[in-house]
Amino acid sequence: MMRKITLAVSIASIFVGFSAWALTPTIPFSELPALTQEPQHKVASKRVTGLFTRSHYHRFDLDDAFSERVFKRYLKQLDYRRNVLLQSDLDSFNVYAKQFDDMLKSGDLTPAYKMYQQVQKRRYDRFTYALSLLDKEMDFTLANDKYQYDREDASWPKDEAEVDELWRQRVKYDALNLKLTGKTWDEIVPVLEKRYNNAIKRLSQTKSEDVFQGVMNAFSRTVEPHTSYLSPRNAERFQMEMNLSLEGIGAVLQMDDDYTVIKSLVTGGPAANSEKLSPEDKIIGVGQEGKDIVDVIGWRLDDVVELIKGPKGSKVVLQILPNKGGTSAKPFELVIVRDKIRLEDRAATSEVIEPDNGLYENRKVGVIQIPGFYMNLSKDVSKELVKLKEAKVEGIIIDLRGNGGGALTEATLLTGLFIDQGPVVQIRDANGQVSQNRDNDGRTSYSGPLTVIVDRYSASASEIFAAALQDYDRALIVGESTFGKGTVQQHKSLGRIYDMYKKPIGHVQYTIAKFYRINGGSTQLKGVTPDISFPSALEPGEYGESDEENALPWDKVPVAQYGTLGDINPSLVTRLDAKHQERVKSDVEFGYINQDIVEFKLHHNETTVSLVEIERIAERESNEKKQLERLNERRVKQGLEIVKTLDDEDEATSDDKDAKSDEEEVKIPDAFLDETVYITLDLVDNERLAKNQSN
Repeated sequence: MMRKITLAVSIASIFVGFSAWALTPTIPFSELPALTQEPQHKVASKRVTGLFTRSHYHRFDLDDAFSERVFKRYLKQLDYRRNVLLQSDLDSFNVYAKQFDDMLKSGDLTPAYKMYQQVQKRRYDRFTYALSLLDKEMDFTLANDKYQYDREDASWPKDEAEVDELWRQRVKYDALNLKLTGKTWDEIVPVLEKRYNNAIKRLSQTKSEDVFQGVMNAFSRTVEPHTSYLSPRNAERFQMEMNLSLEGIGAVLQMDDDYTVIKSLVTGGPAANSEKLSPEDKIIGVGQEGKDIVDVIGWRLDDVVELIKGPKGSKVVLQILPNKGGTSAKPFELVIVRDKIRLEDRAATSEVIEPDNGLYENRKVGVIQIPGFYMNLSKDVSKELVKLKEAKVEGIIIDLRGNGGGALTEATLLTGLFIDQGPVVQIRDANGQVSQNRDNDGRTSYSGPLTVIVDRYSASASEIFAAALQDYDRALIVGESTFGKGTVQQHKSLGRIYDMYKKPIGHVQYTIAKFYRINGGSTQLKGVTPDISFPSALEPGEYGESDEENALPWDKVPVAQYGTLGDINPSLVTRLDAKHQERVKSDVEFGYINQDIVEFKLHHNETTVSLVEIERIAERESNEKKQLERLNERRVKQGLEIVKTLDDEDEATSDDKDAKSDEEEVKIPDAFLDETVYITLDLVDNERLAKNQSN
């Protein structure tokens, strides 16, 4: 009996070993499509080229020099990590470098399609090689073994041996990440086998429109970063988003290499309301209620979106790799109830804050949160101002953090609530004509102490509003330097009513004008610099408009005619900033923020990650220890019992919120808002002192 069992195990081992050794693509290379240009693309290319050269704000010459820039941009799109193409491929492609201008004008994009076809072949080869590496269990103890995940500035591999080594690192990285979740090698292999075969399947699903979109966006983004081509499918999704009719999780997603990355969260949407997600978090798996989670690493973005979308009220399970924690971050699962993102979910709201700080007790400050500049925003804010004045607040804070902008008219109307009349923003069009948007009603809805808090994600209309109030000396601006988007875009269909093509033609979005402050300076690139700055992990050039390739430059126009309305002067700002600096020296939450900034900057420029299991475990345990210490410090401060592990806290704040009291949850303070409340009360006290002295 024992012999039979042993023999059976041995035979099973042989079959398992043979199966692993025999891992090959489920789709042969012959089934990959031969991608060629479709008839409508020739016309669309000529229309895009004509529109941009005639009507774009940025005037440019579509010549050989510009062609080389488009060529480089296209190459970057095709192989961003420089781990697919070989140097020999680049050498053969270089003949096309000065042909892109002629291709775009004539509409004949054949060379670009040939380049894409070669990339398809190389990608197929790479995933075939990746599958072959799964035949033998990997050794995660090899000293100094690393994966170079950021190769944006590296040279292209010179030969097969070099690119094989890059992919050995990548596959081992994928395998180690799964091992760190507790999976055995026998469990890891089928996951990666399915992932890599799915990647090959997606290669086989590539369409001519995908290639065309890539070429057009290489052209568009070479002109300017906010100029783009949208395929018919993406144009439809854009219109749905503009109409706020998508039923999903309320997050803006973007592809970064093989990952689906959360770029921003829609305020009021399910994702934002979960309070578990942040920009730059990666979605690595998606599951429907009651079903297994599907690994979506390497998926097309539109396919991931389709998987996330679903009927209102249904649940979707997201597997998240958090950005915080870097390469040692631990994935977690989050259940979100899908909902329709409606305008009212993004409306301005207000609250009254009464600090419990001894120096500021029994005082009230109003806060109005504005997530976006939607139509009728100014009317909503006007109503909130009435509520806050009835509550007898001493000062008001306008919270524009994370506000990416919106309707220009609303930026003007909102500013008008806090000034009696005058210019708000200057606009220069592509012909150099400068116009002004003004407030002319002669009325002020609120004339008391005013503070505006901004961050690096405050952009466009947010910057216009903050800049105008700063130029008028009407409000104190606090926070981080803003994004620096000072341009206006127009969305336009490329289709014509007389088109007879079987397939539709896409849309374009292109820049038609530029914003300027009333002091003459542009908000472009520089954004709005706060009067009082809060600590930030991001340098101005690391995120925002100044981090974009081909961004339009900062410049200025003549100063508009206006007079200052408030008393926000350099001397006052210096005094308020001194109080702020003294206060945050001993503030625990600001201490945490500064610790996080130091940690972020320490690892920010790293391009490799260890492939040694014990090193990754040690790094994760170190991070979790710091998180647990901070968590328990907060719990003690809030009168809660300490927890032994982070998992204990997760259970305490589980989805079953009805089963627990709110008092059981540790509350993460909004340190920046709390400090803005104190600064606003300092501003109130200063204005009272100045008034008493004048009397």
